[in-house]
Amino acid sequence: MSHSTVPRTRAEAKTSPTKTPVASGDATGSRKRAGKLGFRLRFRRDRVLLLMTLPALLLLVVFNYVPILGNIVAFEDYDPYVSDNGIVSMLHSPWVGLANFQQMFQDSAFWDAVQNTLVLFILQLVLFFPIPILLALLINSVVRPRVRAFAQAVLYLPHFFSWVLVIAVFQQMFGGAGMLSQLLREHGHGGIDIMTNAATFKFLITAQSVWKDAGWGIIVFLAALASVSPDLYEAAAMDGAGRWRRMWHVTLPALRPVVALLLVLRVGDALTVGFEQILLQRDAVGPGAAEVLDTFVWWNGVRNQDFGYAAAAGLVKGVVSIGLVVAANKVAHLMGEQGVYKK
Repeated sequence: MSHSTVPRTRAEAKTSPTKTPVASGDATGSRKRAGKLGFRLRFRRDRVLLLMTLPALLLLVVFNYVPILGNIVAFEDYDPYVSDNGIVSMLHSPWVGLANFQQMFQDSAFWDAVQNTLVLFILQLVLFFPIPILLALLINSVVRPRVRAFAQAVLYLPHFFSWVLVIAVFQQMFGGAGMLSQLLREHGHGGIDIMTNAATFKFLITAQSVWKDAGWGIIVFLAALASVSPDLYEAAAMDGAGRWRRMWHVTLPALRPVVALLLVLRVGDALTVGFEQILLQRDAVGPGAAEVLDTFVWWNGVRNQDFGYAAAAGLVKGVVSIGLVVAANKVAHLMGEQGVYKK
């Protein structure tokens, strides 16, 4: 038996030299330093990607962030005819402070626009938002791929139509001389003109939005459903779950993060309910039923040339929208979802 295989006694084991242990903090710090690259190394590694994103970043800054400086007009009696240069006009226009905001909060037309905007938002949130989810679940349950692809294409096609074409289609269907009105006259009833009815205008706007944009939401939810593992459905089926239980316990939980994200974005866009869509139909039903914040800003700023007053209304709308996004994202965090950004 060699000397290396002879068991050592306890005394020998105590007196044998051992390696000095390294502190856990030093080891962790060394690992962090070893895994963290410096700025110059990361810049050299990602310089191609940074150059690719530079044009998009410049467009974002020029068209989204530089115009924010124009909000100073909300605190001025802005006169665009002071100079041919818009910046010079802003610098030389009279400063009025909060006078535009005081006038806005005392204007009954502004509060009517706020009321119409909120009513339209609630209607679209209740009637429009769940429809793409239901249609996506219905299409996803179709077994034949060709039927599923055909239904998806038909529902998605109106998304590419302009609002002028959408309103023209609804005019031919529900207008005073439309198909519905002619059908009622042929059967001895009076005609009907839904397109000029102020009482049902909000439901008309919601129906147009559903017909045009529900297909886009279907694409989003079908993409989320495609990421669900079939093993989950098989395991649920082996446990005795039927179709409705599999949908409730497997499909809907898979859609919950996407639903939370889109709901946060929809709440943040609550005060924007379709400028072009409503502007094209505003004269048909009157401003009392069709005036929203976007058309209110356009009418006062572009048509009435009261740029300071319109900028004040737009600034209030932007601030409130940011607050709605933050609040909705906080609710998403409380529900355990990520939302627009993490905590």
